Amino acid sequence: MAALGREAGADLRDGSVVPVGAGEVPKDIKMATYTHCQPSPSVGDAKLRRPMVIEILEKKIEYLRKEKTLNIYGTAVFGTTASFSGVLANFIFRHCFKVKHDALKTYASLTTLPFLSTVVAYKLFVTDALYSGNVSKENCVVRSSLIGIVCGVLYPSALAFTKNGRLAVKYHTVPLPPKGRVLHYWLMLCQTEIKAMVIPLVFQTVVGVFNCLQHYAIFESTLEKTVYED
Repeated sequence: MAALGREAGADLRDGSVVPVGAGEVPKDIKMATYTHCQPSPSVGDAKLRRPMVIEILEKKIEYLRKEKTLNIYGTAVFGTTASFSGVLANFIFRHCFKVKHDALKTYASLTTLPFLSTVVAYKLFVTDALYSGNVSKENCVVRSSLIGIVCGVLYPSALAFTKNGRLAVKYHTVPLPPKGRVLHYWLMLCQTEIKAMVIPLVFQTVVGVFNCLQHYAIFESTLEKTVYED
C-alpha cells in the first residue's frame, strides 16, 4: 500500500498523468486562487495617477507664478506713469497758485500715492478678476483704462489741486477767494493749465489698455500650456 501511494504521488518519466492524492490541491486551482487574490490593476493605476495629478497641478501653479512675475513689470510701468502724471499735476498747480513752499513734501506725496493707488487698484480689479475667470477681455480693457484715468490722472490732479490750494491760502500767494465760491474761483484761476492734463489722460489710457492686453495674452498662453500638459 505504501508503494502504491508513492507511485500515485510521483510523476512518471514518460509524461503520463498520475492522479494526485486526496489531500493535495491541483496546481491550476492554486494558480487561479492566487490570481484572484491579487489586487486589481485599476487600484494600482489609481495609485499611479495620484502623483501624476499632483505633478500637473504643480506645473499649473508654476506657470501662473511665472505669468504673475512677467506681469509685475507691466504693472510697475503702469504705476510709474501715474507717478509722472502726479508730478506734472503738482508742477502745474504749484505754478497756478504761485506756491514755493513745501516742495519736497508735495512732490513726494504726488509721486508715491498715485503709484500705490494704481498698482493696488489694478491688482484688485484686473489681476485677481482675471485669475478667477470672472472677467472677459473687453471687460478687462475697460477696467484697466478706467484705472488709468481715475488713479493716474483724476486722483493726482485733485490731490495736487487741494494740497497747493491749501498752501496758497496758508502763505497768501494768491488773492483769497470769496466765501462760498472757493472751488469755482480756483478752477477759473487754473483753467488754462488744467487743459495740459489732457496729455497724461490720453497717455494713461493707452498705457492701461496696452498693459491689460499684454497681461491677457500672457494669461491665455499660460492656460494653453497647462491644457497641453494635461
